[in-house]
Amino acid sequence: MTDPTDVSTRHPLGRRITDVLTLQPDTRAIEHDGVWSTWGELAVLSGRISELVDTYSGGEQRRVGVLLRNTPAHVATMLGILMAGGSVAVINPSRGDDRTRADIAGLKLRLIIGTDDDVTKLVAPAPESTVLAISDLTTHPVVREAGQIGSSHNQTASDVAVHMLTSGTTGPPKRVDITYNMLARSVMGPDRTWASSPNELRNGVAIVNAPLVHIGGIFRVLQCVSEGRSFVLLPRFDLDRWADAVRAYRPRAVSLVPTALRMVLHSDLTGDDLQSIRAVTSGTAPLSVEDAEAFTAKFGIPVLTSYAATEFGGGVAGWSLADHQQFWASKRGSVGRATGGAQLRVVDAHGNPLGPDESGVLEVKPGQMGTSAPWLRTTDIGRIDPDGFVWILGRADQAIIRGGFKVMPDDVRLALERHPAIAGAAVVGKADQRLGQTPVAMVELRPDGSTDPDELTTYLQKILARYEIPTEIAVVGEIPRTPSGKADLGAVRRHFDTGGARV
Repeated sequence: MTDPTDVSTRHPLGRRITDVLTLQPDTRAIEHDGVWSTWGELAVLSGRISELVDTYSGGEQRRVGVLLRNTPAHVATMLGILMAGGSVAVINPSRGDDRTRADIAGLKLRLIIGTDDDVTKLVAPAPESTVLAISDLTTHPVVREAGQIGSSHNQTASDVAVHMLTSGTTGPPKRVDITYNMLARSVMGPDRTWASSPNELRNGVAIVNAPLVHIGGIFRVLQCVSEGRSFVLLPRFDLDRWADAVRAYRPRAVSLVPTALRMVLHSDLTGDDLQSIRAVTSGTAPLSVEDAEAFTAKFGIPVLTSYAATEFGGGVAGWSLADHQQFWASKRGSVGRATGGAQLRVVDAHGNPLGPDESGVLEVKPGQMGTSAPWLRTTDIGRIDPDGFVWILGRADQAIIRGGFKVMPDDVRLALERHPAIAGAAVVGKADQRLGQTPVAMVELRPDGSTDPDELTTYLQKILARYEIPTEIAVVGEIPRTPSGKADLGAVRRHFDTGGARV
């Protein structure tokens, strides 16, 4: 087996993590629920996880399933897997119990890690799997189920750093492989900067409020660790906790998804509460120009929107502070210009590149994938002006972005149509001031069927993730349809725009 202390066997990202964790072990690293943990405490659990990964994970990819939650122990677990050259298979324990169990079963993992409650409830014993229970940084992991020991000839480092679960696909969950090189370019910069680790820890305290089951949360944590910057880790975005952290640690920059930004905007917070902040970055979902400008007007802080996707391995376009100061008045509504060495273009239906200010499907060559990256076609309609600023005009698919989470209408429709009383369903997105969009559903009953919105909501809670459940369900005699028999989604939207049945 590989020796976890032998840095020659690991990617520069794993070596950087090890270097930072051992730089000043007695210095505070993570604050969680008001309690600080040190870099040394983080290093101990990370090192133990690294050894266990080396012992129990087998196969070419060395995938380790982690039921991720926002706690220091889960951060240490993720770091330990990367230190060992393994692959973090992200498992979201909040997607619904049945779907999470099916996800775990489909991955066929040799090693699965989570809290005692999560692994007890969600992980079925399997002869090939070892199950570890974690609790906090000072408690060693407990082997709940002992599987086979990994074969030594299979203990090769994986090219894949994170096997990322994305929401919003039909059928089995879609996963995106983020390689070590992609991740390193996102959090450590260009390849030429990988060799040098920090000589001292950074000043200041960052705030991480994105979930670790979302790629934004993983990037933010790894960016802090690779820079040697301590951070507050919030279990989820909570306005009061976030504001307390801002007042206590006075960060110069913060990141807020549109949902969180709107909560701050419509709160009782004042400019004095946020006086340390020089810029807010916002991504994962569209943010209206009106909200961005209202935030700036209220707090005096520019909002720098960005454009990214899990498939890109990070951001590919965004506003810089300098661009905002020079161009916002004339380019308002844009998601900024290409960043991080990315290339962007717009193509027509046949894949032919279009000129400046012509609208079409957006294609991207992410800088995170290196100079030989292929063009990746997105599901977004966009245009690029002569100065390189990018506008996202809509989606080529029907995805609903609810507070940064992607909901596919067909997933919700199929779940509704499994109900014995439902003859058919149609699902569309409805604008929401706080979340951007939410799914809403129209259902028609079978001739002998009987149900109501409350009963359907309870039914869906057993099948779907919370963010996928419609905020309104209308039970109608017949869904409006086109001449071809398909649901007339325009008519469905108009129904909800003029008043549906709220659940």
